[in-house]
Amino acid sequence: MAEPAKDWRQERTSGVGAIAGSLVVSIALWFALYRFLPPLTGMDALAARMIVALKCLAVATLFTLVAGVESVAHERFQTSAFDPLEGHQTKRLRVNLRYLQNTLEQIVVFAVGLFGTAAYLSNGEAMRAVPATTIVWISNRFAFWVGYHQSSAMRGLGVASMAISLIMLLYVTARIGHDIAGVPGTLILVGLYLGIEAILFLKTG
Repeated sequence: MAEPAKDWRQERTSGVGAIAGSLVVSIALWFALYRFLPPLTGMDALAARMIVALKCLAVATLFTLVAGVESVAHERFQTSAFDPLEGHQTKRLRVNLRYLQNTLEQIVVFAVGLFGTAAYLSNGEAMRAVPATTIVWISNRFAFWVGYHQSSAMRGLGVASMAISLIMLLYVTARIGHDIAGVPGTLILVGLYLGIEAILFLKTG
């Protein structure tokens, strides 16, 4: 019974390496995009910033979620998995289904964070963060997908997509807390979330 635990820990170690590499590349790419993308014009109005966020979300949805739906549909149409009730699933189909489910979950978090971030950015220069973040998020979804087809550990190549959404939500939550009660409001809301994360970590460790 000890061998599976050893294999699992080795797999996790490989996954941690993939995560570290993904974060380094993603941070470098984001800063490069933010630096070289031209400032967006006409971003003083909230409505204009929301339209930019909507456009970015539409592109992200097409290239990640819809691509996942299409991959499953093609697999169903061209293999013995045509009838989902028969239970015939190749490894490729199982990975694609997991990618699709994970992307469906992640895109909800990403969308809320993206719109919230756009709401708090004040000018066209700062708004470069919205398309830059979208490009990096899409890239990481593909890295997750391709990596997952290699091994479960290599799905860690796309973990930065989850980190991106979380960072945006924390930023928005911090700003909301500041709107309500200044710095104490920020510390309370962010602190509460970090406390939940700590509890979850301890309970599952």
